[in-house]
Amino acid sequence: MGTTTKTLLTSTAATLFLAAPALAETITVTEASAAAISDALAAAAASDSASTVVLAFEGDVEITGTMAYDGQSALALIGNGQTISTADNVTLLAATQGADMHVAGLTLAGPGGWTVENRGDMDGSAGKGIFVDLRDDQTGTATLVAEDVTVSGIAGYGIHISDCTLADDCGGGQTGDGDGSDAGISVTLRDVTINDVGNGTFDGDGLRADERGAGGISAMITGSTVSMAGADGIELDEGGAGDVVATIIDSQLVENGAYCTPALFENAIPDPDEAEFEQGATAEADIPGPVTGTADDSCVEREVDLYDDGSVEAYEFGLDLDDGIDFDEGGAGSIHAVFLRSTISRNLDEGVDFDEAGDGGIDVQFIDTVAEGNTDDGYKNSEEDAGSVTGLMLRSTATDNGGKGAVFEEEGDGDLAVTAEASSTANNDDSDDTGIEAVQEDGGMGALTLIDSDIADGTDLDGVTVE
Repeated sequence: MGTTTKTLLTSTAATLFLAAPALAETITVTEASAAAISDALAAAAASDSASTVVLAFEGDVEITGTMAYDGQSALALIGNGQTISTADNVTLLAATQGADMHVAGLTLAGPGGWTVENRGDMDGSAGKGIFVDLRDDQTGTATLVAEDVTVSGIAGYGIHISDCTLADDCGGGQTGDGDGSDAGISVTLRDVTINDVGNGTFDGDGLRADERGAGGISAMITGSTVSMAGADGIELDEGGAGDVVATIIDSQLVENGAYCTPALFENAIPDPDEAEFEQGATAEADIPGPVTGTADDSCVEREVDLYDDGSVEAYEFGLDLDDGIDFDEGGAGSIHAVFLRSTISRNLDEGVDFDEAGDGGIDVQFIDTVAEGNTDDGYKNSEEDAGSVTGLMLRSTATDNGGKGAVFEEEGDGDLAVTAEASSTANNDDSDDTGIEAVQEDGGMGALTLIDSDIADGTDLDGVTVE
């Protein structure tokens, strides 16, 4: 058995984020072994109070299975710079009963080397760095705080918080399935690095939160970097009535989204990869079918539009590449996001990709922020229904993106109001060389205000006036 020491502390420093109960049990681990850590987590789970597990040993630890905490009371796991690693395709740290967690001062490392050709999900699952799984009957807010933490070399999600009955099959916020509890999700990253994760499974994000119940998602991300995730660097999916509220400060989202490596799939996509047809001219059996026989057939997207008579109107094939940061809100809630002094660069699809469907709207602010070198749009914000879109670019830039510099579009009856002040766009290439696209397609008002800004590649406006 491992070596642990139990004490009771009452100070704020000792209890960390744990607000109640007043006495929190502290378990000190002095032996550098997987068994000692497992014993400490089991002791914490057996406690009726919030617990702090302090890793007081020197040196690193290699594990072969998940460090699982199955208690419901809050847990803090505090290291002093140790690395906990595994050579196996396993989840390193999991809260299986939705407990609040605070993880600090640790590196969680998988074996790395994962690719679409060397996948970690061939046995049905891919390991994660940190996983919090909410209970079906959970209420309140499930909280994850990570600070001074590094997660790397993981086949699946770097960090995953799930309030979804379908677990990893939950899907996206607007189109995904599954139910969830009444609880909301709160995630805080401070000085966190997530690198080289999600490259061993389809749709393996750096940070992922799935919310399918009545609650919303809130995120505070400061001084953190998410790079080389196989799918989105950060993906927050809210499929119900709650909001997505996020603040990203002094953070970097770089080179994410390349699990579906383009060079491996370029010969699998039919030529032509898209086509349109007159009504009644073409049956679906006469167009290319779903792509099979690749390293991962999920990577090739096939979209077919049909006329009312069942004939094909259009089809399109493409690779499923992913974004720097992706928020989906599919219910009555809204998306509220603030970026401050952050960089979103060289991601394989959009830099920022926000999509809201339902009665809510989008309210975004990009302040002293850079979007550059992304394969598609730098900043994309799309509202499909009756909600409004409010956007601010203040001292921000969008340059050298493969699509448009910035997109703000409202497709329903809501209003659109976007201001770009002391901002600039240049060298964005979507075949139309567009710096800012602003669209209001239906009954609302649309306005773009430019103040001391240099939109070198011009604007593309529909239903929007320039002020």
